Amino acid sequence: MPENVALIIRFHLMSGEDVSVISGDFDGEPEAVTAIARAVDERRSLVLMRARYDREADVNGIVINLANVVSARVSKTDSAEAGQYL
Repeated sequence: MPENVALIIRFHLMSGEDVSVISGDFDGEPEAVTAIARAVDERRSLVLMRARYDREADVNGIVINLANVVSARVSKTDSAEAGQYL
């Protein structure tokens, strides 16, 4: 099994705010997108056990309430080339 990679997950909220989380909970982008989509479909929170909120140094467990999330973007890099929100 491959070692989990650090992914940047950016959530765009209804308020217009962007929230960025760096997560080591997934093996790659497809797995992360699937987990986020499943949590949205099931109307539950996304639980990350190895994450850093907004570039903090410490790794923590984070629970993200997806009720007010308009869209999410998952990438290995955090740059303009990573794509736009839908």
